[in-house]
Amino acid sequence: QVQLVESGGGLVQPGGSLRLSCAASVSIVSITVMGWYRQAPGKQRELVSSISSGGTTRYADSVKGRFTISKDNAKNTLDLQMNSLKPKDTAVYYCNAVRYGNVGFDRWGQGTQVTVSS
Repeated sequence: QVQLVESGGGLVQPGGSLRLSCAASVSIVSITVMGWYRQAPGKQRELVSSISSGGTTRYADSVKGRFTISKDNAKNTLDLQMNSLKPKDTAVYYCNAVRYGNVGFDRWGQGTQVTVSS
């Protein structure tokens, strides 16, 4: 059973930084794509950033230049470095892992709250 556990959320002032981490219970080498999504109150879940098995990254326009996604295949972790945080970044952030193929899966973590407020 694939499990994803997020950590690193919290309360930060505008302009501050946070680093989110997602630990996977399986090797992430064979995972097709991993990503971070967020959901603010009353809004739909949206993609923040993703990274493919080959290292190709994508970012939502709203976070380009401020957030950086990375993964460590040896530690089976996915990170999101968030800088210059804004109040509109406030949301629950979720880790997602998708693997295509015969033993495919689409798994979500439990989420971690990020609150940007003075």
